[in-house]
This record gives sequence, C-alpha cells and structure tokens, in this order.
Amino acid sequence: MANAEELSPSALAGELSAAIVQARSDAREDPFGNPVLRVTLWLTRKMDRGEVTLADTAALIRQLGRAALADRAARVASYVGLERDEAEAYAALARRVAEAASASAQPFEAYGAALARVRFAAVFTAHPTFGMSRAVAHALAELASNEGEAAALMAADLSFRPDAAITLQDEFEQARFSVRNARDAIDRLNAAFLAEARARWPQRWRELKPRALLLASWVGCDTDGRTDIGWWDTLRYRLESKRGQFFRLLEKLPEAPATAEVRTLVAAALAAVERQLSLCPPLNSKPEIAALQAFSLALVGEREAALPDASRLLAALDKAIVLAEDEATTEALVLARAGVIAHGVSIALPHFRLNASQLHNAMRGVIFLDEEPAQPAQRRAFLAAVNQALAKAKPTPVDFGALAVERASAARMMMMVAQIVKHVDGSRPVRFLIAETETGYTLLSALYLAKRFGIADLVEISPLFETSDALEQGPRIIDEALRSPHWRDYLKRHGRLCVQFGYSDSGRYIGQVAATFWVERLRSRILELLQRYGLTEIELVIFDTHGESAGRGAHPDSLKDRLAYLDPEWPRRAFARAGVKVTRETSFQGSDGYLLFGTKGLAGATVARIGEAVFADAAGGADDPIYAEPDFATEFFQTVREEMTHLVDDPGYAALIGTFGPSLLDKTGSRPAARQSDAGGPAVIRHPRELRAIPNNAILQQLGWLANSVHGIGQAAARAPELFANMRESSERFGRAYRLAAHAMANSDLDVLRAYLDTLDAGSWFDRARRTEKEGRRDELLAVAEALAQLDLAPSLRRLFWRFASDRLKLKEAAGEPPAMPVRLVALHTLRLALLHRIWLSATHIPDFRPHAGVTRELLLERILRLDMSGALALLGEIFPLNPDPALGLDFGEPPGPREGGAYAAFHRDVVEPMRACFALLREISGAIQHEIGAFG
Repeated sequence: MANAEELSPSALAGELSAAIVQARSDAREDPFGNPVLRVTLWLTRKMDRGEVTLADTAALIRQLGRAALADRAARVASYVGLERDEAEAYAALARRVAEAASASAQPFEAYGAALARVRFAAVFTAHPTFGMSRAVAHALAELASNEGEAAALMAADLSFRPDAAITLQDEFEQARFSVRNARDAIDRLNAAFLAEARARWPQRWRELKPRALLLASWVGCDTDGRTDIGWWDTLRYRLESKRGQFFRLLEKLPEAPATAEVRTLVAAALAAVERQLSLCPPLNSKPEIAALQAFSLALVGEREAALPDASRLLAALDKAIVLAEDEATTEALVLARAGVIAHGVSIALPHFRLNASQLHNAMRGVIFLDEEPAQPAQRRAFLAAVNQALAKAKPTPVDFGALAVERASAARMMMMVAQIVKHVDGSRPVRFLIAETETGYTLLSALYLAKRFGIADLVEISPLFETSDALEQGPRIIDEALRSPHWRDYLKRHGRLCVQFGYSDSGRYIGQVAATFWVERLRSRILELLQRYGLTEIELVIFDTHGESAGRGAHPDSLKDRLAYLDPEWPRRAFARAGVKVTRETSFQGSDGYLLFGTKGLAGATVARIGEAVFADAAGGADDPIYAEPDFATEFFQTVREEMTHLVDDPGYAALIGTFGPSLLDKTGSRPAARQSDAGGPAVIRHPRELRAIPNNAILQQLGWLANSVHGIGQAAARAPELFANMRESSERFGRAYRLAAHAMANSDLDVLRAYLDTLDAGSWFDRARRTEKEGRRDELLAVAEALAQLDLAPSLRRLFWRFASDRLKLKEAAGEPPAMPVRLVALHTLRLALLHRIWLSATHIPDFRPHAGVTRELLLERILRLDMSGALALLGEIFPLNPDPALGLDFGEPPGPREGGAYAAFHRDVVEPMRACFALLREISGAIQHEIGAFG
C-alpha cells in the first residue's frame, strides 16, 4: 500500500502527468502502441492493487478540475480584456464618437444621432449549456474578475457537474442576474457618453437619448421543439421582466423633489404587476379555465395601472429632467430615460421563437394544399395562395378566452404576442424568430397571422438560416418573400429586415470553418437583394446565434476576435458603401454565455469590447488578400463542407457519438437532448440528426476529437498548400478562421480518440485477455469482449479513424505539427477510461437471472456498455433487491423459519455500488473537461 504522501492529490497528479509524458515520448519509438491506453492500463493496475482507491480518484479529479477552473478564470479575464480600465475604455469610446461627430456641420446633433441608433443587441438565450452548477458559475465569475471569495471552488465537496434538476425557472433567474449586470454596465457606458457631451455641450447634454446597446432574451419565449411552456408561463416571464424594470428604476432614481412623480408612477405600476403575478397560474401547471380567467381579468383590469407601454413613463421622465436641480439627479434621470427608450417597460426585450412546421400547420385551414410548401413542385402554388390570403386578410380581435382554447401552436403564439403588446408591453415591436425556414412561404405565413391578429406593425418576423440547405437556399428564400408586395410593404413600414444565422447545426453538418464562409456569402447575397428591390434605405438586423465554444461559432482568442469573426470586414464595408445600416445581435447562451456578465467587472469589460466593435469605422480597413483569391476560398471551404457531409453520413460517426457518448453528459438544460425517443433504455443513435446540436458537439469534446471544427481542413489545405500557408499569414479573415480551428485541434488528440475507439473494439479486449496474469481477469475481459462483439462496431469505427487520421496527416504536411492536447486534459481522459473499464469489468459479475420486464442479462449488459447506468442500476435494484425482509425481528406467534433477506448485500457492496461510484466520477470528469476546453457543447 502506498503511503499517505504518495496518495495526496498533488503527488498523484504529478505521477499521472509524468506517466503521460513518458508514454507520449515512448510512442515515437513504438508507432503500434497507444500512449493513452498504456497509461489507462497503468492506472487500472494501480486500482487493482489498491494503490489508488475510488476516494483517491475523486480527490485527483477534484485537483485536476480545480486547476482547470483556475486556468479558465484567467482565460475569461483575458478574453474580455479585464486588464483594461473600464472607465478609461468608456471615456475613450465616447471621445471617439464625439470626435467623429465634430466633422459634421451640427456636431451635437450628429453625436446624438450616433448614440440614438441601435447598433447592437446582446440576446440571452436558454440553450442547454448550463453545464456547471449555479454556485460554481458565480464562483468562476468571481475568480475571473477578482470580485468575491469564490469560496465554492475551494469546497471539500466541489462538484463539476451541473445542478441536479435544471428548470426553466432556473434558467430565467440566471439570465435575469446577468441581464441586471449588463444593464448596469450599459448605464455606465451611457454615463461616459453623457460626460463627454457635458464637457463639450454643457447646455444640451440633457437632450441625449443613447440606446446604441440593447438587451433581449428569449428565455421562456422559445417553443421550438418543446411543448412544456404554456402561454401563461410566457406571460409570467414577461411580467417578471416588467417587474425587474420597475424595481430597477426605483433602485436607480434618487429620492428628490424632481423624481417624486416618476417614483410614484413606477411604484404604483410595480404594485399592479405584483397583483397580476399573484394570479398567474403556477409554472408547468395545467390550470383550469377558471384560473386562466382570473389571471386574464387581472391583466385586463390592471392594464393601465401597470403601464402597458412606456409613453406615460417617458413623459414623466422628460418632465423630471426639466425639474431636476442638480447634475447627479439629472444624470440619473437621463440614464433612466435611455433605459426605458431602449427596453420599454421591460428589463430586456423579448424574442419569441417557433419552428416553420408549426406555422405551416397553422395555415392548413387557410391554404388548402396537401403537399409540403418547400417541395420544388409546390413552391409557386403555396406562394401564390398565401399572397392571395394576405390580400384578403382582415384583423380579428384577440381575447384571452380565444387564446385559452386555440390549439394551433403558431396561431396561439401570435395571439399571445398580441396580448403581450396590448396588456404587458407594447413599447417596441417584438422579434418573431422562425427556425428551419426553407421557403419564403414561411415568412409570408407569419405575416398573414400577424395581420390576422392585428399586430403586423408590432412583430419583427425573422427567418433562421442554419442548416446546410438553408444557408445554400437563403437568398432564394428571401427573394421569394421580397417578390410579394405585402412583404415589401411590411419591411418599409418597419424600416428593418431581420435575419438570424445559426452556427450550431451549420457547424456540425458542414464544419464550423466552412459555416462562417457560407454565412458571409449569404450576407452578401442579402445586400444584392436589397439593392435589386430598391430597399437599401431599410436597416438590416443580423442576429448571430452562436454558442460560447469554437464548435458553435465563438472565436476562442478574445471577445474582440469573436465579434470580428461574426462580422467580417469585407461585407461590413460593402454594406457601408451601399448605405445600408446594419444592426448586429449576438447570443449569450446558458451559464457559459452568462459568465461574461457574471460580475460588475466582467459585464463592464464585455460591454466595453462590444462598444468598441460596433462604433468602429465600417468603411475603414485595408483590403484582405483572401477576397483577391475567390477561387481558392470557394474551393477550400467547399472541400471542408464536402468532407463534413461525408463524415456526418458515415455509420462510424454515428457509432462514435451515439454508443455511449450521450451517457457521458448530465442534463444541462430544461429541454431534452434527443430530438425524439420513446423507446425504453438508451436510444440507439443511427445518425447525428437524432441528437440536438449542443449534445452532439459536447460528445465530441468528451471523446477528444472536435470533428465539427477540425475535420476537412487537411484535405482542403492539401489542394493548394502554398496558397493555404500564405493566406494563414497574410489574410486576417482566413487567419482568424484557421485560429478557431487550431484551438479545436489543441483540444483534440488522435491517441485519445483511438483509445475510446479501441475500448469499443472487442479485439482489444481479447488481446488483453491473452496477456493478463491477474487471477480471474481473463474471464472478465472475455465477457466484455463477447458483449462488445455483439454490437459489431469495430469495422465502422476503424474506417472512421482512418478518415480522421488521413485528414490530420494532410494538415500536418501543409501546416506542420498541430498543437498537442494539454497533459492535464489527457489525464482526465485516461482517468475516465480507467473508470469506464472498471464499470464494464464489474458488470461481468452480474449473475444470470430470469427475464425481468422483458430485460435479459444480455440486454442489461448492452445498456451498461452504452453507459445507461441510471436505468441499468435501477433494474439491478429491482432484480436483486437489497431491502431487508420487513418481517425480520417481528413476532408472528411461531418460531421463525429461514429467511433469504440480505442475500444480495454482498453483490450490491462489491458490484453495484462500485459501478455507481465509478459512473458518478466519470460524470465529474465530463464537467472538468468542459472547463479545460472552456465551454459546453
């Protein structure tokens, strides 16, 4: 037995790291070996000998995870530029805007106009990326910004897993916390704009109404792919947002004679909202019609008291600004007015989202055509029919009774939006996002429903282009809508065209590096369409919906690079030359995205970097050489796309991510990870489309090969290696895209991937069985091998590995040795493999049993091979009950006979509980790996 010093986490971590370094070095002389499996076997033998216990393993994981969290905190601080002084950054930005305005004939008016135009919106979404607990997320933010003690990270029971149950309410509360920090940071930025104006135009600064930066959220408003959010739940969240705005106003406005009227108005409105909320049905409930009626009566009856829009509040603020007697009070009032102009009577603007198919279903009672509207032979018929319907559309009054009984989800959402802008907040148009838009008919259908319910002027309809086909067909889709005079009139009334680009599905299907090229291409095509239809006077709103990982579109170098990656210079200059104003919007998703607003310091730095990006000169900058080589760019990104398309359809790829990949992940949001599965036990993933994009990408992270960001680049580079090398060095656009891929390469390792693939190969277990000397181990290894042989995964997985290795070798020839995976990350993988192997070896000791609820021993072993441990352990508890005989020790009037109770105690102690403990540690490693990489999914 090793001594206590050797078992300390630090000593064990050092020993493990040294073993990895040595194994990697030896691999240069032994190309047939795998250094990762070698270290895994070394760990397994130490565990067998009792030199490393499960308690030691838990302590080691905690040691490695803490180090990963500390490094992540430092990266987050550097990412947002936290080392720069916030006040100086804000002041410099204000000076830059003022100096640009000074060239105008009317400098103050130019300065005011520059600040009054919306330039950017940060959108807080509830994508399932809540991969760490709320306590760890807050502590990580505190550590990154050196605010607070980050005590949770030093807790003896520190866990890297997410909270056990994540509800929509949890997501809303976390988003609200970050929104409050973001609103405060925007106030500080606006205060810098006011200070600059006060110095230059001391008599007029009070007139300013800055709203360059906005906040929005779709938490509680996103029904794409889910049916668990009732319309009353969404109304609750909009009322909560309203309450947050009123509470914030009372908090920020000083008690002074000038503010008395405003404070009284807001306090009365807040009380009315509280009364409305008190009658809102509980979340996730199925309320009776009487409860919905009572809630509806409160919304209607308290409508005016609760301020249904910002008009009365803005009038009161304008009056108060005139009455204010000191600059501090005046500034507080001007900032409050700016916040209300930007966000109405909500703390953040709402984004509603549904799926195109929901809209099509809602139109079946209007458009009597049986085929699908996206089919080529039917597109014109559907477009003609919806245009005829639009010509005849008349507004229909909406009431809560009709909303309560409406069955079509799209019509119900549009009716709900109508009631929200009528009774909750009608200050600004709300966004209506449509996922999987594949035809202009979808946009015109949304417009028809908006006209039908009388809110066409209060809804901003926005298509989402994310799939490979949508990115390719996007120009055609928009063109189909623009051919309609109804759609063109709608855009002219709004003065804006809103579009949304997605990076998760596009990245996983065509490759993240290729996706950015196709998104940029689509931007350029949209500009051509605006010019063709004479619509260059309208504003283009581009919402880039991406995650915080490289695989989901977030550039890893810095927030500055992230914003530049999403908004390339060439199309930005093209829009500027054409006179088309562009508003940028970016998503911040789940706890990873909220982290950038997790403290005052982080929020302030994030807002500063955003401000610097959106106030940059759109027409400036040097020509990028990548645009002088359009053939190279097109061929390069098309090659990546083709390689990813072949990969996604490779059966081995589905086996890689689907065999036990989903079981490596805890649930990280309030929505399911799988698109649909009603079967008992683990769903067998036949194609990546059967998983949602985020868990798909998270599984790749956990298996040590970020294929969606790295695959295909080697094949593409090999076609023109010299030009590829030149572009990496000379082109800012191409170089930035390649650096995103290089970050993913640094978190990918062929040896790690091969270790997982060999773990699924029965042959490797047969090889171990041939050579083992441990008593009893041969039978265990043979049992695992035979069970894996039934899955027959090895042939397709070997072909998959050849595909990956070939691409990596070609990239090595073109770009040199790729960055190596950090030793600490390799250590986490080896620990997981050792635990996984131990689970499988333990499972071979499950006794045979009669079929239980249709489950045989062979089927149970397959579930364990797929790491469906929660289901498998529950079944073991039913088949081999541990509970003692309840009759033991009781007097039944006769001498007791022999009892069999407790017969399975040893089985649970030696087999079931060790498997349960190993699986819990395996999930802890998954959490630590996400911190090593820097994001979930």
